[in-house]
Amino acid sequence: MKTVTILGSTGSIGTQGLDVISRHTDIFSVQALVAGGSHIDLLAQQVAEFHAEYVAIYDETKLELLRDALTANGCARVKVSAGFEAVCEIAGLGSDIVLNGITGSIGLQPSICALQAGSQLALANKESVVAGGHLLFDAQIRENQINPVDSEHSAIWQCLRSGSFHEVAKLIVTASGGPFRKFSLDELRAVTPEQALHHPTWDMGPVVTINSSTLMNKGLEVIEASRLFNISPDNIEVTVHPQSIVHSMVEFCDGATIAQASPPDMRLAIALGLSAPERLNNVAKACDWTQAASWDFEPLDNKRFPAVDLARHCLSASEKHTAVLNAANEQAVHAFLQHKLSYLDIVAVVDRVLNQMDSELRANPLFESVEEMSIIEHKARKLADDLITI
Repeated sequence: MKTVTILGSTGSIGTQGLDVISRHTDIFSVQALVAGGSHIDLLAQQVAEFHAEYVAIYDETKLELLRDALTANGCARVKVSAGFEAVCEIAGLGSDIVLNGITGSIGLQPSICALQAGSQLALANKESVVAGGHLLFDAQIRENQINPVDSEHSAIWQCLRSGSFHEVAKLIVTASGGPFRKFSLDELRAVTPEQALHHPTWDMGPVVTINSSTLMNKGLEVIEASRLFNISPDNIEVTVHPQSIVHSMVEFCDGATIAQASPPDMRLAIALGLSAPERLNNVAKACDWTQAASWDFEPLDNKRFPAVDLARHCLSASEKHTAVLNAANEQAVHAFLQHKLSYLDIVAVVDRVLNQMDSELRANPLFESVEEMSIIEHKARKLADDLITI
């Protein structure tokens, strides 16, 4: 029996992770659950259903509400805590597996705590890689301690089983193209938050959904792929695949390309993140090969969607650049969702922040600590806010 801690248990990754576990209770037991605090009743129900020993919320003001909800669900004796330090303590309990589904760079320190405690880290928090850089990887106490859970990186991870590292020619990261892949620049200027929140194939949180529409998410995934698999960004391509059936590919030196294909369902990547190197039964539907189907692949239009090129620039510059990219983008996305910024200005603001901070970032390109990363991020967020209000 493997013990599991889930960070972000009431979010999309967390709820789907628990769904996978509910079908395999002979393999997994939930030791701890962590959530932000926006869905107290759901969190208490999860604790009751999965008999978690520990529960923590980030929002300390919701602690008493959580205690009341736990009592109402017959879980008065569970160990309860609140605040960021509590989240990190739970992450570092030493569970066999920690599934990190937290959104944002705030997920970096919990990822580090999980690695340092010896847990296998099933990582859906891409910001741990994008913003944390070497800080994340230096926290590993053994090889292969990180299981990628993003669908694209899980796909690459699976495809890499087909050959050795020196045989890899390139990684091909697929993108759905989002809801606006056929929009002109003029049409993109008029995009509203309500339009952008409707992704054609995936059901995700608001920030990730907007990032997918601008293809910033794909830029972050290029950074993540390069660092996770130690592949030069020059050997990573992005192709637009609207059906979201092929989740990514690996091209080998002999010209063979291996693709991982399945209907869009994050439970497949989550399940493998929990169970690797073995696969679980009864996870997700496979492709129906008895039905006719067409798969399209299109080149990325970098003029209409410049976020991927911007991410490549940051990856080549320094890990501080990638942290600033992520932080400034989060601020710009929040402003867009509040109707304070136009759609095309999301990436434009990020670009301006990077230009203004470039010399400072290049002067000392590596982070010395998570605290330093937080300081740089704070500067980037403030500068983005200042540019947005101009």
